Amino acid sequence: MPGSEWAVYFLGLSIAGAPVALLCVLGFCSLIDWRLSERATNCLVILAVLTGLLSSVGLMAVFVHDGTWHHTLTLEDWLRIDGYHFAVELLFDALSLPFVLLAFLLCAVIGAFASRYLHREPGYNRFFVLYAFFVAGMSLTALAGTIEVLFAGWELVGLSSAFLVAFFHERSMPVRNGLRVWAVYRFSDAAFLLAAVVLHHVTGQGDFNILFGSGPWPAGHAALSQSQALSVGLLLIVAAAGKSALVPFSGWLPRAMEGPTPSSAVFYGAISVHLGAFLLLRVSPILDVSALLRGIVVTLGLVTAGYATLAGRVQTDIKAALSFASLTQVGLVVAEVGLGFRYLALAHLTGHACLRTLQFLRAPTLLHDYHTLENAIGRHLPAALPGLWRSPIPTSVRVWCYRFGLERGYLDAWLTDFLVRPFLRLFEGCDAVERRWTRFLSGHCGSVSDGQKAPSVSLDELT
Repeated sequence: MPGSEWAVYFLGLSIAGAPVALLCVLGFCSLIDWRLSERATNCLVILAVLTGLLSSVGLMAVFVHDGTWHHTLTLEDWLRIDGYHFAVELLFDALSLPFVLLAFLLCAVIGAFASRYLHREPGYNRFFVLYAFFVAGMSLTALAGTIEVLFAGWELVGLSSAFLVAFFHERSMPVRNGLRVWAVYRFSDAAFLLAAVVLHHVTGQGDFNILFGSGPWPAGHAALSQSQALSVGLLLIVAAAGKSALVPFSGWLPRAMEGPTPSSAVFYGAISVHLGAFLLLRVSPILDVSALLRGIVVTLGLVTAGYATLAGRVQTDIKAALSFASLTQVGLVVAEVGLGFRYLALAHLTGHACLRTLQFLRAPTLLHDYHTLENAIGRHLPAALPGLWRSPIPTSVRVWCYRFGLERGYLDAWLTDFLVRPFLRLFEGCDAVERRWTRFLSGHCGSVSDGQKAPSVSLDELT
């Protein structure tokens, strides 16, 4: 094996393995109830994230030196039978390397900030275990060479997101909002899983190299017919919309701000909220097959950007305002993907993620600075001169826009009535069937499986 091949192999394993090793160490210590000190936890986090970051930079330097921007690292075959093939593959190309480099860079900043922000917090170790879940999921998602590996990383990111929204579980509101985020994620992830099943049904495999050609991204061509691309693409658009809070799934985004500021910055301001756009960039050859798919993506992005602009202008909470500002740019990135501007979308995503991370981390001290400024110049500032400018928009239209933005487009109520409540009712029914079946098998028809009557929780309390 040539020296460059060995370098790609070693650096590629380091990029994917460093966050997984961090997750294993922190998770094992939590399982055996061995509480690490804050200093030890911080050192482990810095070591793992910097290893991944430096390995990403080194691999990018190797690719620049060799002049190639496409390499696949096959680790293991999960399953290989007639007509179906499941493999663990890592794909290093012009999309995955910049995105994983961005993820490690911002996670390093968030990790350093969180070590001070959460100092002496009772859930300090719990936060960094969930943080390790997120970093491992992001690295797998960014480097996935098959749709199965992408789905595995996608699930790790979603799991850590929902738990971090409910991080302050001693209060009821974070738990309710975490459950809501989890319900929306389950719906969109079901669409993702169904897309993977359909893809395997029509092609027999989920390898991106075979599906989109072995050429460097984005110059691939999907090995699908127009009808097949339309069915798979629609499911993937639903998955991207749920993960990136695109319309009509935008109602959960301001609720996710219940988590700690570091998680708000890394999830809903910088990286996780862009995963839907990343998924569309990865499967962009499928979008190229169908003009209808591209039109749907462009429309979805522009509608989301317009909605987030209206809603963000009337928010009184700084984190909610930043979340809608972030959603506006995500909508524009999605529209750029649909229009075919793939490199522009990647550059827009990268710059926006860095900006929002800075703004979210600055948010805790911003209000304090504003109060200091008010005290310095006085609270009663001279009003603007009347009649200087008058809006040409009729008053009735402005009132309607204000109410629409204040109610967040009524999407929160829509999610409650048509997604969260049915989701909870379905799983309440599954729980009831499981308890009856367990009682029947155990012969205790008058008691539940755990010997106690389960406490009843109403749907109104959960939603």
